[in-house]
Amino acid sequence: MGYDVVEGPELETDEYCFERLNLPEGHPARDMQDSFYITNEYLLRTQTSSVQARTMVANEEKSPIRIITLGKTYRREDDSTHSHQFNQIEGLVIDKKENNISLADLKGTLEVFMKNMLGEKTELRFRPSYFPFTEPSYEVDVTCFKCLRKRMSAL
Repeated sequence: MGYDVVEGPELETDEYCFERLNLPEGHPARDMQDSFYITNEYLLRTQTSSVQARTMVANEEKSPIRIITLGKTYRREDDSTHSHQFNQIEGLVIDKKENNISLADLKGTLEVFMKNMLGEKTELRFRPSYFPFTEPSYEVDVTCFKCLRKRMSAL
């Protein structure tokens, strides 16, 4: 589908984990997650979005970006559906307006990806959601790959 798979460090700096995602020190969105700091500057990454920030900074020629990044993320969650460590997959596309990139492209990419990962009968549900560093934002639910339509599980 034309995406590059990009990896980044699990031990991340505060700059790339928060500052470059428009979450400066004292920003209320930082309270939404309990991070595992190793030192005052280094922490275990709380999301793979830090890889997106690194990719954008490295793109000195300002060429189109089409990446998928995946990997382990770490944060203390009070929600019983999450562990302190979980895997995350993110995509990023930056291109010129003339190429008509839209949310429909994101939806199509996710549908193809999830059907290839979990099977052709997989169904997706897109829900508007709030993330402090992206707009617009969506969360995606997928049918359970074992019981199919019996229940939806958060992606």
